[in-house]
Amino acid sequence: MTNLRALKSGTDVRGKALGEQATLTGDIAARIGGAFVEWLKERGIDNPRIALGRDSRLTGEMLLEACANGCRLAGAQVECYGMCTTPAMYMSLITEGFACDGAIMLTASHHPFDRNGLKFFTKEGGIDSAELDEILTIAESDAPLTGGGIPIQNRDFLPVYCEQLKDRVRQGLDTDIQKPLLGLHVVVDAGNGAGGFYANMLEELGAWVEGSQFLEPDGHFPNHIPNPENEDAMASICQAVKKAEADLGVIFDADCDRAAIVDHNGREINRNRLIALISAILLEKKSGLTIVTDSVTSSGLARFIQEWGGEHYRYKRGYRNVIDEAIRLNEAGIDCPLAIETSGHAALRENHFLDDGMYLVTVLICEAMKLKQEGKELSSLIADLKEPKESAEIRLAILAEDFRAAGRAAIEKVMDHAAFAPGWHIAPDNREGVRISFDLDGEMDNGWFLLRLSVHDPVLPLNLESDVEGGVQYMASALLKVLSAAEGIDLANLEAFIKNGEDK
Repeated sequence: MTNLRALKSGTDVRGKALGEQATLTGDIAARIGGAFVEWLKERGIDNPRIALGRDSRLTGEMLLEACANGCRLAGAQVECYGMCTTPAMYMSLITEGFACDGAIMLTASHHPFDRNGLKFFTKEGGIDSAELDEILTIAESDAPLTGGGIPIQNRDFLPVYCEQLKDRVRQGLDTDIQKPLLGLHVVVDAGNGAGGFYANMLEELGAWVEGSQFLEPDGHFPNHIPNPENEDAMASICQAVKKAEADLGVIFDADCDRAAIVDHNGREINRNRLIALISAILLEKKSGLTIVTDSVTSSGLARFIQEWGGEHYRYKRGYRNVIDEAIRLNEAGIDCPLAIETSGHAALRENHFLDDGMYLVTVLICEAMKLKQEGKELSSLIADLKEPKESAEIRLAILAEDFRAAGRAAIEKVMDHAAFAPGWHIAPDNREGVRISFDLDGEMDNGWFLLRLSVHDPVLPLNLESDVEGGVQYMASALLKVLSAAEGIDLANLEAFIKNGEDK
């Protein structure tokens, strides 16, 4: 029996796909593709139609061909879309004339060029972790892939997806003219991933895209990691926007489910700023909305959303977690149009709660165009966002064999201490790990830390923010005293952080 569990990463399959130590091979991709077909059959779909796409990775063509063949041998009708984006693969399932029963995207998102992976969709959306377990159980059975002689069909879906985005631009600007973006200058950075076509699409809508960069797909990712959170990637797009004197810049990860933007001054708008910006756009149209984010968002963001007339709802890290919670809130009668992580995963209710970085950027470009026509700038919407003076993230390795139990015990130790310690306040919206706020320098609620278990790894990530100088150092030192007696937790990184602060 083949062990495939090591390839599971949340709701995706992911592994090294290049070189002698490759763990995600063509044979494995074929077996998992076939298992997806069998899983759909078990759910009552007798003759599944499966769509497949890939990003620009070096192993993309090989793995797509192998996976498609595995689906075919399992009895599916297979359509290959070639180079595509992850959000487009889902949209193909609900688009007239395509509408397959399931879709598989070959991508490893922002990870190194030698990695690759598989993401799975049904018409209900991305599969969850438990459903992936079921698929991998089928794949591990090592049952032979037999039957299925229907030839694989090659089709092109990206032009259709582009038209959907163009329609969103015209809808957002309330016009049916051919070039509604005339006068707007946008620099696009695709990081040599799958999203380079977006610059051409904007140009067809009338935008000026001079200065755009790294649009050609190249699986080596030679210019920078395709990741809106990467420091070098953001520095590159910021510089490109300033050099071109553009109105704004946009940057995608390799499969375009995440994005960030840059204002005309070359200031990056990602993480809390990005959340604040799209929240302001939504709340300007309707107050009283609930915005679901992950747990590491700042206190300044919470105040910003409240001042704009909304409710900030923090939830667990993991883009599927925030999306599922937003859907649950809507079903419970709470008006929630947005689920967004600080990483740039953003899902809008108007877009089927699909985490689509390209769709998010399209909404922001519409707003930028409207504001430019009024003589204003997009970044003016977040001028009142208060940002912390200090912030840090420290990762504490868990050495215990049962790392989840050891991590939970450490979190409980902090919770127990906070219940009685003067100046320690357990956050009322504490839904993951333990979030503690502090009253620093005589002010209220102007510093906080969040200690939580990593979604996948034997690690306790620690995030700290302070509105006063020296606050992060103070909170880190206070936490170290509490964790010093925690078993199975490596505190070396926390101790080094504190020492470095003392030496400055």
